[in-house]
Amino acid sequence: MAPDLARRIFIRDFRLQVSIGIHDFEKEGPQTVVVNVDLLLAPADKAHNDRIANVLNYDTVHDGITALAKSRHFNLQETLVDAIIDLCLAQPGVIEARVSTEKPDVYKDCRVGYEAVRRR
Repeated sequence: MAPDLARRIFIRDFRLQVSIGIHDFEKEGPQTVVVNVDLLLAPADKAHNDRIANVLNYDTVHDGITALAKSRHFNLQETLVDAIIDLCLAQPGVIEARVSTEKPDVYKDCRVGYEAVRRR
């Protein structure tokens, strides 16, 4: 594997029920949030040899996001995105995380969301 090979892992259109929002009606129960994650990985220090132990297991990221979504009420999408970025950057080999959330049911005529990118 070439040392300058760009590698990414992504999770797209991950639909979750999340307790999120600042309005009283949003605090009554969870609402749909769509999460997108794009992770830039450091060049591999060894060949993956078709073994999960040699790569970032996206189950870890997926399950971590699920746990975060269930862990508490989030007032802001910004807070949820920051927590997901923290989770992603804590994974070995991740050097950049781009995370977005959308609340598709807020308006009938559009989707609203927030996106942030952070590097290690």
